[in-house]
Amino acid sequence: MNEKFKNIISEVEKLTVVELAELVKALEEKFGVSAASMAAPAAAAAGAGEEAEEKSSWKVVLKDAGGQKIQVIKVLREALGVGLQEAKVLTEGTPKPVKELDKAAADELKKKLEAAGAVVELQ
Repeated sequence: MNEKFKNIISEVEKLTVVELAELVKALEEKFGVSAASMAAPAAAAAGAGEEAEEKSSWKVVLKDAGGQKIQVIKVLREALGVGLQEAKVLTEGTPKPVKELDKAAADELKKKLEAAGAVVELQ
C-alpha cells in the first residue's frame, strides 16, 4: 500500500465516530458526492470478480433511538467509550452507523440497544 494512504488511514483511525461522520459530510460537500452512492458501485465492482464470501464485519446502525433516549445514550457511552455529547449526537438524526464489529459483538450490541428501546439494524 502507498505510504500516503497509510498515513491517511492512520489519522482516520484516531477520529471518534462523531468526528468521522463530520469528515464524511465535509468530503461529500467538498466534492459534491454522496458516500452512499459511491459505496454501491464500489461494492458491486469488488464483488463482480470474486465468489461470495462470508461477511466478517457487520455495521450496527441505529435506526431510531426510541422513547428512552437516555437509556440508549448510556448503552452507547459504555459500548463505544465515548462521551455524553458524542453519544447524544449519535441518538439524534438517526439512522446513523454506530460501529463495525464481528458478528457476535454486533449481535450483542444490537441486543443491548434494543433492550434500551432503540431500533437497530445490522448491515
